[in-house]
Amino acid sequence: MKTNFDNNVLGLQLPTDPRWVDVANMNIEDILVDHAYCEQKAATSCISLIVQFPEKEELVSMMTEVVAEEWSHFERVVTHLRKRGFSLGKMRKDEYVLAIQGILKKGGSREAQLVEKLLLNALIEARSCERFKILHKGVKDEELQKFYYELMVSEAGHYKNFISLAKTYMPEEYVQNRWKEFLHEEAKIIQSLDVRGDRMH
Repeated sequence: MKTNFDNNVLGLQLPTDPRWVDVANMNIEDILVDHAYCEQKAATSCISLIVQFPEKEELVSMMTEVVAEEWSHFERVVTHLRKRGFSLGKMRKDEYVLAIQGILKKGGSREAQLVEKLLLNALIEARSCERFKILHKGVKDEELQKFYYELMVSEAGHYKNFISLAKTYMPEEYVQNRWKEFLHEEAKIIQSLDVRGDRMH
């Protein structure tokens, strides 16, 4: 049985505009290029967490696994690009990530700052999971349909890992309340962004 991830499971308050997948189908090269860089940035973000918080053994252990998975995803996206006669191309400005970084609170304890970073990563993974589900169901390329199903499941696991880690370092009630704030602000950001078929987010 296929796993069903919907907005309720992920916590997202605003679904992706249904027009997005149609535009994405017409710009699959751009989607794959942007996706490759998203995976690269996800791996880099987890490496940064390890470097910034090396004393957090559980974080280091979990992030080491996520880095390996995200880099594997990057390699697989590049393979899909090459199979279709495309090249990686240049990194594009990620308006979504730049916007949601504004949700982060500054100051507070070291643990509070770590939780902010973990929740930001959880948010990106949740939205990526939702987009992968849409691509799995709506992209015309059958090979990419299967690929995006696999990634949907993987990103959902990463999302859960980040939330779980956050609750390791700060009280569960604090994390839940802060997560609700992240989701509320993210919905406003999604609503403000144009529907672009050349971006994953």
